[in-house]
Amino acid sequence: MQANNMSQSESLTYTSYLKINELLELQQPESKPEEHDEMLFIVIHQVYELWFKQILHELDKFRADLEAGKSWSAAKTMRRVLTILKTMVSQIDILETMTPLEFNSFRGFLQNASGFQSVQFREMEIICGMRSKHVIDVHKEQPELQKNLLERQNESTIWESFCKYLEQREYNVEWPERVNEQGLVHETSDYNQKLLVDIMNNDPEAAILCELLVDYDEGLMEWRYRHVKMVERTIGTKRGTGGSDGAKYLHRTLNNAIFPDLWEIRSRF
Repeated sequence: MQANNMSQSESLTYTSYLKINELLELQQPESKPEEHDEMLFIVIHQVYELWFKQILHELDKFRADLEAGKSWSAAKTMRRVLTILKTMVSQIDILETMTPLEFNSFRGFLQNASGFQSVQFREMEIICGMRSKHVIDVHKEQPELQKNLLERQNESTIWESFCKYLEQREYNVEWPERVNEQGLVHETSDYNQKLLVDIMNNDPEAAILCELLVDYDEGLMEWRYRHVKMVERTIGTKRGTGGSDGAKYLHRTLNNAIFPDLWEIRSRF
């Protein structure tokens, strides 16, 4: 048995473990003849999807940690997510080395493909409590992708998990009802805001998590802002390849706070 395990271990290499050969075959430019900058465009967006996958993996753990009352494990997990978000924002600098002319040289070959169709990013939004029938309908021709989004809608939002965390600490929380079918599913709560002010003043452990949630909210806003400015810089006011309003659509999403109660209390200190 031991010899067999050694044999399996010896056969595992860096290349085979990380599936490097398969990974490097995934960049397939559509332009004919191939435009030089399309490779960068593909690589950057594939890397984003990998980061989205990791963030979803971490947010699954983060919500479980909250619901189990594990303050420091939850804090450590969220700090990792925040670092990933910073890395994602910095990658826009690389994408912006491509000029509008260079992007336009292959943009037509993308047909209807668009970042608007990123299912993993939509999963992130759903976990944050955002809802949009249009986002679900975009994938009506791909039922397996729709299923992923609909299943995510049945999971706890981050705010619901945080409220369960506060209940574990014996706070009498007003439970956030899901009342909106468009935008943020939860409404603000003046009662919970008063509770949060007390927590910020008297419960340092829970207060740290409150501030990390604000950091995450702000990090998403920063990502959206850098993304919209990159789009404006690259295609101006053109419509997106997926049929969206391009930069106009992205502008409408810039200031959508996902934890509005934590922002509202800033003026109460």
